[in-house]
Amino acid sequence: MRRGNLKIRLIIGAGIILFSLFKYYSNREENPYTGKKQSITLTPKDEIAIGLLSAPQMAQQHGGLHPNQEAQDLVDKVGNSLINNSIAKQTPYHYEFHLLRDSKAINAFALPGGQIFITYALFSKLENEDQLAGVLGHEIGHVLGRHSAERMAKQGLTQGVISGVQVGANSRGAGQMAAMVANTINMKYGRGDELESDDLGVKFMIKAGYEPEEMIGVMQILNAAAGPNKTPEFQSTHPDPENRIQKIKEAIKKYRK
Repeated sequence: MRRGNLKIRLIIGAGIILFSLFKYYSNREENPYTGKKQSITLTPKDEIAIGLLSAPQMAQQHGGLHPNQEAQDLVDKVGNSLINNSIAKQTPYHYEFHLLRDSKAINAFALPGGQIFITYALFSKLENEDQLAGVLGHEIGHVLGRHSAERMAKQGLTQGVISGVQVGANSRGAGQMAAMVANTINMKYGRGDELESDDLGVKFMIKAGYEPEEMIGVMQILNAAAGPNKTPEFQSTHPDPENRIQKIKEAIKKYRK
Protein backbone atom coordinates (compact mmCIF):
# COMPACT_ATOMS: atom_id res chain seq x y z
CA MET A 1 0.00 0.00 0.00
CA ARG A 2 2.80 2.37 0.97
CA ARG A 3 4.62 1.53 -2.27
CA GLY A 4 1.48 2.36 -4.24
CA ASN A 5 1.11 5.70 -2.47
CA LEU A 6 4.74 6.49 -3.13
CA LYS A 7 4.29 5.75 -6.83
CA ILE A 8 1.25 8.03 -7.01
CA ARG A 9 3.12 10.83 -5.21
CA LEU A 10 6.06 10.48 -7.58
CA ILE A 11 3.79 10.64 -10.63
CA ILE A 12 1.98 13.73 -9.29
CA GLY A 13 5.26 15.38 -8.30
CA ALA A 14 6.78 14.69 -11.72
CA GLY A 15 3.62 16.06 -13.36
CA ILE A 16 3.89 19.31 -11.40
CA ILE A 17 7.54 19.69 -12.39
CA LEU A 18 6.88 18.91 -16.07
CA PHE A 19 3.96 21.34 -16.20
CA SER A 20 6.12 24.08 -14.66
CA LEU A 21 8.89 23.41 -17.17
CA PHE A 22 6.43 23.42 -20.09
CA LYS A 23 4.83 26.68 -18.96
CA TYR A 24 8.23 28.33 -18.57
CA TYR A 25 9.78 27.26 -21.87
CA SER A 26 6.62 27.64 -23.98
CA ASN A 27 6.74 31.39 -23.28
CA ARG A 28 10.29 31.81 -24.57
CA GLU A 29 10.84 34.78 -26.88
CA GLU A 30 13.58 37.12 -28.06
CA ASN A 31 13.82 40.54 -26.48
CA PRO A 32 13.78 42.87 -29.53
CA TYR A 33 15.94 45.46 -27.75
CA THR A 34 18.69 43.21 -26.39
CA GLY A 35 18.49 40.13 -28.63
CA LYS A 36 18.39 37.95 -25.52
CA LYS A 37 16.13 34.86 -25.36
CA GLN A 38 13.81 35.10 -22.35
CA SER A 39 10.90 33.24 -20.84
CA ILE A 40 8.28 35.85 -19.92
CA THR A 41 4.57 35.49 -19.23
CA LEU A 42 3.76 39.22 -18.89
CA THR A 43 3.01 41.63 -21.73
CA PRO A 44 4.55 45.14 -21.75
CA LYS A 45 1.10 46.47 -20.77
CA ASP A 46 1.13 44.14 -17.75
CA GLU A 47 4.60 45.39 -16.78
CA ILE A 48 3.51 49.04 -17.04
CA ALA A 49 0.40 48.36 -14.93
CA ILE A 50 2.41 46.54 -12.24
CA GLY A 51 4.96 49.35 -12.09
CA LEU A 52 2.34 52.11 -11.81
CA LEU A 53 0.44 50.16 -9.16
CA SER A 54 3.57 49.48 -7.09
CA ALA A 55 5.24 52.91 -7.40
CA PRO A 56 3.36 54.73 -4.57
CA GLN A 57 4.03 51.90 -2.12
CA MET A 58 7.73 51.78 -3.03
CA ALA A 59 8.02 55.53 -2.56
CA GLN A 60 6.29 55.31 0.83
CA GLN A 61 8.77 52.67 1.98
CA HIS A 62 11.56 55.19 1.42
CA GLY A 63 9.93 58.14 3.15
CA GLY A 64 8.11 59.45 0.10
CA LEU A 65 9.41 61.71 -2.65
CA HIS A 66 12.13 64.25 -1.91
CA PRO A 67 10.78 67.84 -1.66
CA ASN A 68 13.76 69.43 -3.47
CA GLN A 69 12.28 70.24 -6.88
CA GLU A 70 15.63 71.41 -8.29
CA ALA A 71 17.18 68.02 -7.52
CA GLN A 72 14.15 66.23 -8.99
CA ASP A 73 14.42 68.36 -12.14
CA LEU A 74 18.05 67.27 -12.53
CA VAL A 75 17.06 63.62 -12.20
CA ASP A 76 14.35 64.11 -14.83
CA LYS A 77 16.72 65.97 -17.16
CA VAL A 78 19.42 63.28 -17.06
CA GLY A 79 16.94 60.40 -17.22
CA ASN A 80 15.06 61.83 -20.19
CA SER A 81 18.31 62.58 -22.00
CA LEU A 82 19.26 58.91 -21.71
CA ILE A 83 15.83 57.84 -22.99
CA ASN A 84 15.65 60.26 -25.91
CA ASN A 85 19.10 59.37 -27.22
CA SER A 86 18.82 55.58 -27.05
CA ILE A 87 16.79 52.58 -28.12
CA ALA A 88 14.79 53.00 -24.90
CA LYS A 89 12.71 55.62 -26.73
CA GLN A 90 11.47 52.90 -29.09
CA THR A 91 10.12 50.71 -26.27
CA PRO A 92 6.44 50.83 -25.20
CA TYR A 93 7.40 51.66 -21.61
CA HIS A 94 6.51 54.90 -19.81
CA TYR A 95 9.68 56.06 -18.06
CA GLU A 96 9.32 58.19 -14.94
CA PHE A 97 12.13 59.13 -12.56
CA HIS A 98 11.63 59.62 -8.83
CA LEU A 99 14.01 61.07 -6.24
CA LEU A 100 13.19 59.48 -2.87
CA ARG A 101 13.50 61.23 0.48
CA ASP A 102 15.44 58.28 2.04
CA SER A 103 18.76 59.68 3.31
CA LYS A 104 20.13 56.38 4.71
CA ALA A 105 19.71 53.60 2.14
CA ILE A 106 22.16 54.05 -0.74
CA ASN A 107 20.03 52.57 -3.48
CA ALA A 108 18.41 52.89 -6.89
CA PHE A 109 15.92 50.49 -8.45
CA ALA A 110 13.44 50.06 -11.28
CA LEU A 111 9.96 48.62 -11.35
CA PRO A 112 8.58 46.87 -14.43
CA GLY A 113 7.33 49.21 -17.14
CA GLY A 114 9.58 52.22 -16.51
CA GLN A 115 9.17 53.50 -12.92
CA ILE A 116 12.73 54.35 -11.79
CA PHE A 117 13.83 55.46 -8.31
CA ILE A 118 17.00 56.80 -6.69
CA THR A 119 17.33 57.54 -2.99
CA TYR A 120 18.67 60.88 -1.80
CA ALA A 121 21.33 58.91 0.11
CA LEU A 122 22.83 57.79 -3.21
CA PHE A 123 22.03 60.98 -5.13
CA SER A 124 23.90 63.10 -2.55
CA LYS A 125 27.06 61.01 -2.92
CA LEU A 126 27.25 61.37 -6.70
CA GLU A 127 29.87 63.85 -7.86
CA ASN A 128 28.47 64.93 -11.23
CA GLU A 129 25.71 64.47 -13.82
CA ASP A 130 27.68 61.74 -15.56
CA GLN A 131 27.57 59.56 -12.44
CA LEU A 132 23.84 60.20 -12.14
CA ALA A 133 23.53 59.14 -15.78
CA GLY A 134 25.40 55.94 -14.90
CA VAL A 135 22.94 55.10 -12.13
CA LEU A 136 19.83 55.93 -14.16
CA GLY A 137 21.18 54.27 -17.31
CA HIS A 138 21.70 51.07 -15.34
CA GLU A 139 18.10 51.15 -14.09
CA ILE A 140 16.75 51.88 -17.58
CA GLY A 141 18.67 48.76 -18.61
CA HIS A 142 16.68 46.70 -16.11
CA VAL A 143 13.40 47.95 -17.61
CA LEU A 144 14.44 47.50 -21.23
CA GLY A 145 15.97 44.11 -20.39
CA ARG A 146 12.61 43.07 -18.84
CA HIS A 147 14.49 41.64 -15.88
CA SER A 148 11.62 41.88 -13.38
CA ALA A 149 9.22 40.08 -15.72
CA GLU A 150 11.84 37.43 -16.42
CA ARG A 151 12.49 36.91 -12.73
CA MET A 152 8.76 36.50 -12.03
CA ALA A 153 8.65 33.71 -14.62
CA LYS A 154 11.74 32.07 -13.11
CA GLN A 155 10.27 32.23 -9.63
CA GLY A 156 7.14 30.52 -10.97
CA LEU A 157 9.32 27.78 -12.43
CA THR A 158 11.39 27.23 -9.30
CA GLN A 159 8.30 27.26 -7.08
CA GLY A 160 6.77 24.59 -9.31
CA VAL A 161 9.90 22.44 -9.04
CA ILE A 162 9.96 22.83 -5.26
CA SER A 163 6.28 21.84 -5.01
CA GLY A 164 6.88 18.84 -7.24
CA VAL A 165 9.83 17.67 -5.12
CA GLN A 166 7.86 18.11 -1.90
CA VAL A 167 4.89 16.14 -3.24
CA GLY A 168 7.02 13.39 -4.80
CA ALA A 169 9.40 12.87 -1.89
CA ASN A 170 6.83 13.66 0.82
CA SER A 171 9.78 15.14 2.66
CA ARG A 172 10.20 18.59 4.10
CA GLY A 173 13.97 18.16 3.99
CA ALA A 174 13.90 17.42 0.27
CA GLY A 175 11.76 20.50 -0.31
CA GLN A 176 14.20 22.68 1.65
CA MET A 177 17.10 21.31 -0.37
CA ALA A 178 15.25 22.07 -3.61
CA ALA A 179 14.53 25.59 -2.33
CA MET A 180 18.23 26.15 -1.61
CA VAL A 181 19.16 25.04 -5.12
CA ALA A 182 16.43 27.24 -6.65
CA ASN A 183 17.58 30.25 -4.63
CA THR A 184 21.16 29.76 -5.84
CA ILE A 185 19.95 29.58 -9.45
CA ASN A 186 17.90 32.75 -9.08
CA MET A 187 20.83 34.61 -7.51
CA LYS A 188 22.98 33.62 -10.46
CA TYR A 189 20.42 35.01 -12.86
CA GLY A 190 20.25 38.17 -10.75
CA ARG A 191 23.97 38.78 -11.16
CA GLY A 192 23.60 38.30 -14.92
CA ASP A 193 20.84 40.93 -14.97
CA GLU A 194 23.07 43.41 -13.14
CA LEU A 195 25.94 42.94 -15.58
CA GLU A 196 23.62 43.28 -18.58
CA SER A 197 22.23 46.51 -17.11
CA ASP A 198 25.75 47.85 -16.58
CA ASP A 199 26.51 47.09 -20.22
CA LEU A 200 23.33 48.80 -21.43
CA GLY A 201 23.94 51.73 -19.10
CA VAL A 202 27.34 52.35 -20.68
CA LYS A 203 25.75 52.20 -24.13
CA PHE A 204 23.05 54.71 -23.14
CA MET A 205 25.60 57.07 -21.56
CA ILE A 206 27.75 57.17 -24.70
CA LYS A 207 24.71 57.74 -26.93
CA ALA A 208 23.58 60.67 -24.74
CA GLY A 209 27.04 62.25 -24.58
CA TYR A 210 27.93 61.38 -20.99
CA GLU A 211 31.34 60.14 -19.88
CA PRO A 212 30.92 56.36 -19.31
CA GLU A 213 34.09 56.18 -17.17
CA GLU A 214 32.08 57.94 -14.47
CA MET A 215 30.14 54.72 -13.98
CA ILE A 216 33.35 53.33 -12.50
CA GLY A 217 33.14 56.13 -9.94
CA VAL A 218 29.62 54.95 -9.07
CA MET A 219 30.96 51.44 -8.46
CA GLN A 220 33.62 52.88 -6.15
CA ILE A 221 30.91 54.73 -4.20
CA LEU A 222 28.90 51.50 -3.86
CA ASN A 223 32.01 49.58 -2.84
CA ALA A 224 32.83 52.12 -0.12
CA ALA A 225 29.22 52.09 1.09
CA ALA A 226 29.24 48.30 1.40
CA GLY A 227 32.10 48.50 3.93
CA PRO A 228 34.49 45.75 5.01
CA ASN A 229 31.74 43.26 5.91
CA LYS A 230 30.10 43.07 2.49
CA THR A 231 28.46 39.82 1.42
CA PRO A 232 30.65 37.54 -0.74
CA GLU A 233 29.66 37.72 -4.40
CA PHE A 234 28.52 34.08 -4.61
CA GLN A 235 25.94 34.79 -1.87
CA SER A 236 24.65 38.03 -3.36
CA THR A 237 22.30 38.90 -6.18
CA HIS A 238 24.65 41.74 -7.15
CA PRO A 239 28.14 41.15 -8.55
CA ASP A 240 31.03 42.57 -6.54
CA PRO A 241 31.65 46.21 -7.58
CA GLU A 242 35.28 45.35 -8.37
CA ASN A 243 34.16 42.68 -10.85
CA ARG A 244 31.60 45.07 -12.33
CA ILE A 245 34.32 47.67 -12.96
CA GLN A 246 36.18 45.27 -15.25
CA LYS A 247 33.01 44.54 -17.22
CA ILE A 248 32.25 48.26 -17.48
CA LYS A 249 35.71 48.90 -18.92
CA GLU A 250 35.08 46.17 -21.50
CA ALA A 251 31.71 47.74 -22.40
CA ILE A 252 33.28 51.18 -22.84
CA LYS A 253 35.82 49.71 -25.24
CA LYS A 254 33.07 47.86 -27.11
CA TYR A 255 30.69 50.82 -27.60
CA ARG A 256 33.19 53.65 -28.02
CA LYS A 257 34.23 52.86 -31.58
